[in-house]
Amino acid sequence: AHISSKRKNQVKMKVAATLLALAGSAAAFAPAQQQRASSALEAKPFSDALGAQAPLGLFDPLGLIADGDEDKFNTLREYEIKHGRVSMLAVTGYLVTAAGIRFPGAENIPDGLKAFPALLESRDGINVLLQMGAFFVVAEIVNRDADWLDNEAEFVGDYRNGALDFGWDKFDDATKLKKRAVELNNGRAAMMGILGLMMHEQIEGNPVIGLFLEYN
Repeated sequence: AHISSKRKNQVKMKVAATLLALAGSAAAFAPAQQQRASSALEAKPFSDALGAQAPLGLFDPLGLIADGDEDKFNTLREYEIKHGRVSMLAVTGYLVTAAGIRFPGAENIPDGLKAFPALLESRDGINVLLQMGAFFVVAEIVNRDADWLDNEAEFVGDYRNGALDFGWDKFDDATKLKKRAVELNNGRAAMMGILGLMMHEQIEGNPVIGLFLEYN
């Protein structure tokens, strides 16, 4: 009986020692695993690029830039900046026309998407659409990095081409980065904004801003 009791105590001690060893191993390896996961997250391509910020960080659900191809990233970033700039102009124009502001002679042109069929009903309206088309072509030609000039763009989307500045070169690097982030975020918001305005107009039949102004 004494031997059996002694053997039971030895078994209990071995089990306790094993559990303590396992607990110690878990405690030892847990920080390392967390550190490796954190390091892997930080090592994700372009995770520290401009625009990868809270709360989403680097948002690439389709894995378009998961391969770390910088040329592809720069091309997609240029598309993003360009569409953001166009959307900011679109939202501004939408709000201005919804407020009833018109050029002389265009007082009867409705706001929103209904303006396009209304312009097609008259020769003057068609001329306006042709002018708009010409402006789009010129803007597309001008708003790009001029490779034929002895000038190098400071960043993707820098279309100054050594001709326009407006005090940009006087800013320090931190201020430049902040202003670029502001433009990028405003462009993202404008893309969602103009899409929402157009969808609401198609669903409800009236521009949402026009309805708001009418009710108020």
